[in-house]
Amino acid sequence: MRWLRQPPPRGVLLALLGVCLAACFAVERFGLVDDYVRFVLVTLGINIILCVSLNLVNGWMGEFSVGHAGFMALGAYLSACVSVKWLEWGDPLWMFPVAVCAGGLLAGAVGFLLGLLSFKTRGDYLAIITLAFLMIVKSGLENIPYVGGPRGFLGIGSHTTLLWTALWVVVTLWTIRNLVYSRFGRGIVAVREDEIAANAMGVDTRKAKLAAFVVSSFFGGVAGALFAHQLQFINPSVFDIVKSTEILVMVYLGGVGSLAGSILGATVFTILAQLLQPLGTWRMVILPLILVLLMIFRPRGIMGMREFAWFVPRREFKRKEDGK
Repeated sequence: MRWLRQPPPRGVLLALLGVCLAACFAVERFGLVDDYVRFVLVTLGINIILCVSLNLVNGWMGEFSVGHAGFMALGAYLSACVSVKWLEWGDPLWMFPVAVCAGGLLAGAVGFLLGLLSFKTRGDYLAIITLAFLMIVKSGLENIPYVGGPRGFLGIGSHTTLLWTALWVVVTLWTIRNLVYSRFGRGIVAVREDEIAANAMGVDTRKAKLAAFVVSSFFGGVAGALFAHQLQFINPSVFDIVKSTEILVMVYLGGVGSLAGSILGATVFTILAQLLQPLGTWRMVILPLILVLLMIFRPRGIMGMREFAWFVPRREFKRKEDGK
């Protein structure tokens, strides 16, 4: 297994991605799996996007956000409005990507405004502000009749396919991987290690935190859009603190500051959630309990601060070999 600890030869990663995307297309085109397995696979992809995007803020940047479900809700509702109310006459082939991007952009824009307010201060204020933001979004959606109010938004088309989900997973992993290993990304990681020292070394810490928060919010909105077009029905109560807790469990289960950990956490959580379905409401007791136990016994998660070599750029290995 030594080869797994080294970057893959050039072209191998692209070939593997091509095979995976072709397999997703074949599954959709020829119906190779039943509807339940397909539903679980799409849910897994959405959970990976949520987990990786929140990990950018809570893992690499070292802040604590609990409002990711709020960004997910914004993306879900705007994309539903775009595809059902505004572009209902359009072709789903191009309408769906527009709806998903619109949801992500709204979430990113709101994340920018929220970040401007939050990052004027230091400490645990981001957790308090994002919690308040989540409550405002949920209450606001419950009082807007245009999007169904407390009854929810009906009539959303089933456009989230396995291939679309896989493509967005690849885009999310590629974007965040290149961000955290870039020169700018080192500033984001420096904020986690010591914000005062990073500031003293010339890192614009407020700009770094704001950029990371906007990217995280954008992909939270994208995940919400995919979620809405998977279930074909959304309700404000779906995007409550329980949903945010589930995303936190995925992040801290897999490991903070790790792409491989995010994928692992999302996979374990998705399978565990399916296995616990027969327990009904007790499932909502067990999942937060897992978060409490993780914080006590393994606060950084299974892969905390460690990375699978295939997610690390080759230049990073060369830099280590050169001792820089």
